[in-house]
Amino acid sequence: MSIAAVQPPIAGLQLPELLQRANGLQQAGQIDDALALYDDWIANSGSPLRHVAAFNRGTLLNALGRIEAAEASYRDALTLRPDFAHARLNLGHQLEQRGARQEALAEWAAVSDSGAAPELRVHALNNRGRLLESMRDFPAAEACLHASLLLQARQPDVIQHYVHLRQKQCKWPAIQPFGDVTANMMLTGMSLLATMSETDDPALQLLASMRFVHAKVPAPPAEPVFDKSPRREGKIRIGYLSGDLHTHAVGLLVPELLELHDRDRFEVWGFCWTPESNQPQRRRLIEAMDHHVRLAGVDDHTAARLIAEAGIDVLVDLQGLTSGARPGILVQRPAPVQVSYLGLPGTSAIPGVDWILADTFVMPPALEPYCTERPLMLPNCYQVSDRRRPVAERPTRARYGLPEDAFVFCSFNNNFKFTQPVFETWMRILGQVPGSVLWLLADNDAARENMQRAAEAAGIDPSRLVFAPRVSPAEYLARFQLADLVLDTFPFNAGTTASDALWMGTPILTCAGRSYISRMAGSLLHAVGLPDLVTDSLPAYERLAVQIGRHPARAASYRRYLEEHGRSSPLFDLPRLVRDIESQFERLAVAARA
Repeated sequence: MSIAAVQPPIAGLQLPELLQRANGLQQAGQIDDALALYDDWIANSGSPLRHVAAFNRGTLLNALGRIEAAEASYRDALTLRPDFAHARLNLGHQLEQRGARQEALAEWAAVSDSGAAPELRVHALNNRGRLLESMRDFPAAEACLHASLLLQARQPDVIQHYVHLRQKQCKWPAIQPFGDVTANMMLTGMSLLATMSETDDPALQLLASMRFVHAKVPAPPAEPVFDKSPRREGKIRIGYLSGDLHTHAVGLLVPELLELHDRDRFEVWGFCWTPESNQPQRRRLIEAMDHHVRLAGVDDHTAARLIAEAGIDVLVDLQGLTSGARPGILVQRPAPVQVSYLGLPGTSAIPGVDWILADTFVMPPALEPYCTERPLMLPNCYQVSDRRRPVAERPTRARYGLPEDAFVFCSFNNNFKFTQPVFETWMRILGQVPGSVLWLLADNDAARENMQRAAEAAGIDPSRLVFAPRVSPAEYLARFQLADLVLDTFPFNAGTTASDALWMGTPILTCAGRSYISRMAGSLLHAVGLPDLVTDSLPAYERLAVQIGRHPARAASYRRYLEEHGRSSPLFDLPRLVRDIESQFERLAVAARA
């Protein structure tokens, strides 16, 4: 006999008694009885609070994964009381879960535009902003977060997204105080990625990492997960940890690293939560591993146990604190040696990650105090690349709307890396190189329009900005051949993009700063044999760009050098670079096994 069967008549229950009885049924595991209790009370009670019962019923159904039934319950609650903001908020979540994004936005807009309590309007605005950002409607997303912060200024997570949205739109300055949101709140609330785009100050980057780790990453356990007792024998096991092992900047760099490991001395393991697909790049990466362990849907503790049980000697984190990262695995120390590489070109401050692969250019001694990891120095360049990148047939300039006889500067970096000082420098360069054009990635409409306005304000005809659409990786590589000189971004340098340009024989001009990420392209240029294209200030960068633009033969000579010597340079000597990495890993693994 169920609990409900021995209770007094339901219709006469007051709401608190109903909720107490329903909770008791839930705790006893009698979920269907709890749902039936709600149904009976809603149908038979004359209480003006029936909408609350319908709301609770929806919450229970949602917890059970019964999305459509939960949606119906929230609609019942709103039929009973149309201004019930809590139900409208939850209904929006149900709609989003089943892919009805516009309907979800409408429900949240009804709350944010209503006279609901400020905290409910904030909730609705934040939901709208988050979903609109995922839909790449950046201006609307920014407007929602702006309104939310006017209602409640101290929301670090919202400030983080707000600033990065402005960066993505090239809406400068990205840090623009308003209402009760101060410049300090914006600076200290930025994500690490946004901070790396905004400043090369290594102390601020360290602060951003430490703030994230303190707020979001669980504390390390008293003892590491890996078992110290059995002495490790046999081949050294290297594990690569990532959710980006597909057509992603990291996934495009590492295939040969995995393929070229010496199988007589090393076993290569992959631990990843990358979405499964049949992409050629994804298949190649998996085939390059000796063992592939899926961590999608596996909690961090279980994931750490799986890594420890595999006997991994060196765990290489390819993600750091970038989107989708899982630092909660690393803090448990599933391997005796844990190394940061590629995904985060800077310090992560993740406890348990003690090393970072580097070279003396990207990580000079002055930078070391601002990194929680110790450097594993490679003799030439820190960055691996892929010599088997597919390249499409060379296109024509006409295909991309480029003038045949003009000097073409280009930057195919993501728009969030563009800063106001760099863009103003680019406009001065165009002003001093008659007829030249700047070829840019068209990442979003708002960014394009803002850059065109900024060009016009600087006295440059906006038509001299040529915007390239996104294309396949093979076509993207091929079109580098149409540019005369790549202009790097600062302080967030090109990494994979710089490697791509140099592989295709196109010179890149960079400005090196104080942080790891602001010295990436400089490292590549030293390794490829073109250190004279590395400057140390934006005025020097501007002067050199103008000199090269006014003397196209100089750009042509750099291209000839790269065509003749670039691919045989230390930058693209992948077997040697892999041996250098293995030497460092072997040294640490042997010491850990002792």
